[in-house]
Amino acid sequence: MEAINMQTLSPSLSDRQWAAAAHAAALFAALLTSWVAGVAGAVAALAVWMLVRDKSAFAAEHAKEAVNFNLSMFIYAALAVVLVVFTLGIGLILAIPLWIVLALVWIVCTLVAAFKAYDGQAYRYPVTIRLFK
Repeated sequence: MEAINMQTLSPSLSDRQWAAAAHAAALFAALLTSWVAGVAGAVAALAVWMLVRDKSAFAAEHAKEAVNFNLSMFIYAALAVVLVVFTLGIGLILAIPLWIVLALVWIVCTLVAAFKAYDGQAYRYPVTIRLFK
C-alpha cells in the first residue's frame, strides 16, 4: 500500500484542525501525565487517528505521523534507561544529555508539526521509526 502524498491534498479547515489536534493532543497528554517519553502522546494521537481515519486522509496521515514520532521518542528514552541499567549507572553520563536532547527535539518538532498541519502542509518528523503505517 502506497503512502498518501499529503502535499497534493487541499484540506478543509476541519481537516487542518483535526491534523493539528493530533499533534497538540500528543503534546498535552504527554506533558499532563509526565510521560515525556511519548506513551501518552502516542495514545492521544492514536485516539485522534481513530476518530478521523475514515473522514480525512490529511488528518489521518498527520495523526499516524504523531503516533510514530511519540512511540519513537519512547523507544529512544527506554534505550537510554537500558544503557544506564546495564552500565550500573555509569551510562547516566550519556543518558542525561540524551534525555534532554530528546525532550527538546520532541517539544520543538511537535509544535512545528501542529503549526504545519494547521497551515495545511505535510510534515515528517525527523528520527522517526515508522511503526504505524
